[in-house]
Amino acid sequence: MQEALTIGQLAARSGVAQSALRYYERLGLIRADRTGGNQRRYHRGELRRVAFIRIAQQVGISLDEIRTALDSLPASRTPTAEDWARLSTAWRKRLEEKIRLMTQLRDDLDGCIGCGCLSLRRCALYNPGDELAGEGPGARLILPR
Repeated sequence: MQEALTIGQLAARSGVAQSALRYYERLGLIRADRTGGNQRRYHRGELRRVAFIRIAQQVGISLDEIRTALDSLPASRTPTAEDWARLSTAWRKRLEEKIRLMTQLRDDLDGCIGCGCLSLRRCALYNPGDELAGEGPGARLILPR
């Protein structure tokens, strides 16, 4: 059997802070055994789980959704390439919508900066006559309602 990793080793190998690893463990995303001195020891397979968590977070998946995904694996095993394909397919529609929104935001910001007003309150294109003020504070047209 391979030697288990300390939290410092897991942090160094994964590039994730020890505090984040402890948080992931509290949430049930990763698991550690404990030594007689109550020190954490992680199986090497937890490296793949941490990588899965970080990749999913980077594409905008919440930790609750990640936990649900990991809980769906048989016997709480480490995700495989097939698991990632199945789970990412389920998230694809939302990710495509985020990409669309980010592209729109990028394009709209270029336009706003180009006009020189730098004010959504006075913007003749996005908010003529300050029509949206009655709907309350915050972005009204950039993000979907």
